[in-house]
Amino acid sequence: MNQGHESTATGPGHRFRLYGGREVLVDQEGFLLDPTAWSEEVAVEMARELGLEMIEETHWVTIRFLREYYFAHGKAPMSRDIKKGTGLSLLEIERLFPGGLKAGARRLAGLPNPRGCM
Repeated sequence: MNQGHESTATGPGHRFRLYGGREVLVDQEGFLLDPTAWSEEVAVEMARELGLEMIEETHWVTIRFLREYYFAHGKAPMSRDIKKGTGLSLLEIERLFPGGLKAGARRLAGLPNPRGCM
């Protein structure tokens, strides 16, 4: 079971969560603060929290594309890049992930919170 505890040293609403046997720092909406703290095990446990019991290959294609693009370009991909890179429409991605693209796919990919991007 995931154990969260507040940390006043990191910022308002930031807390450590136990995912995949390791502590990772998340923001108030559950997004990783450090994308390099991500692992597939972290993604699997985050998915379960969102109600997604199993990450299928289509999910992994999207998650891996988001991560690869982010680390190659220093930012999250635009909608047209996501469609081109995954071969999926935005509607398909929205339906595939609980929480859609923002609160689902981006969160499971370990990308920073897109609060100001949407």
